[in-house]
Amino acid sequence: MFAFRVNELRQTQIYGTRPIRTWREAATYYLKTKVKTTISEDARYLKMLDRWIGDLPLEQVHMGTLQPFIDAELERGIKSRTVNYPLQVVRHILNLGANEWIDETGKSWLDHAPKIKLLSIRDQRKPYPMDWDEQDLLFGALPEHLRQMVLFKVNTGTRMAEVCNLRWDWEVPVAKLGTSVFVIPEGRVKNRDERLVVLNTVAKGVVEKMRGVHEEFVFSYRGQQLKTMDGTAWKNARKRLHLEQIRVHDLKHTYGRRLRAAGVDLETRQDLLGHKNGKITSHYSAPELENLIQASEKICRQQSRKSHAIVILRPKHTLKI
Repeated sequence: MFAFRVNELRQTQIYGTRPIRTWREAATYYLKTKVKTTISEDARYLKMLDRWIGDLPLEQVHMGTLQPFIDAELERGIKSRTVNYPLQVVRHILNLGANEWIDETGKSWLDHAPKIKLLSIRDQRKPYPMDWDEQDLLFGALPEHLRQMVLFKVNTGTRMAEVCNLRWDWEVPVAKLGTSVFVIPEGRVKNRDERLVVLNTVAKGVVEKMRGVHEEFVFSYRGQQLKTMDGTAWKNARKRLHLEQIRVHDLKHTYGRRLRAAGVDLETRQDLLGHKNGKITSHYSAPELENLIQASEKICRQQSRKSHAIVILRPKHTLKI
């Protein structure tokens, strides 16, 4: 091995050839050097890919050699959007190898990065906002710790990772309004912007109920941070009630649809849902915060069930021609 490495370096110095590196070496280097909040997800994708391309030289990783992996995932019934996630990681690593990673000889790991084309998304599942009756059934079937998490989520429009990682030191008191908000740091948010989370009456009640339960995290179970909401308890409750169509992410969609049904304007909905808009979260004024809180409050009033009911058109039968 040592002799092979010496010869490889000699070939590089004399002829300008690049050392042969495998995809596995590149993936390992990426995991060791990359700093990002979703690195654990990337590691999972790379583990999936390893059996397909792990031993290949980096120069031989392209759409042709990735196709068997793609075909196998689609054959398993995996959605195109989900298959695209590992492909995005492959594309990123190849671009790093061609443009940023420089070895001891002064050469990049790759001469150029091949084009990694993502799959067209034609099989994406449509959002499923819950109605109030479905919410009552589902929430009533959940254990208490999970019920508080989903109740918070459907009243704040937060993502699952934001709820699971929510920390007490992210809470910011707003003395002028007699309440508090949460400001999630940009490194903990999917779109890399700070995330302002305002609390309507229901969400505030959840927070007060959780206060003092865990020193660091707002939501916990038996003294431990919860890593996911999409576990056995959630899946069993959906199955028992025949509500398998409702996913955890649909709680966010439900919040957004209820805001729209209550007449909340688009810009305010985007602020409440944490959509990327370039605003500086820490620069909201008290009147702006009050407006956001009042808008979110519209979906938790008891009369909203009648006056702002969501009418969702779901055909029961397929029209045959």
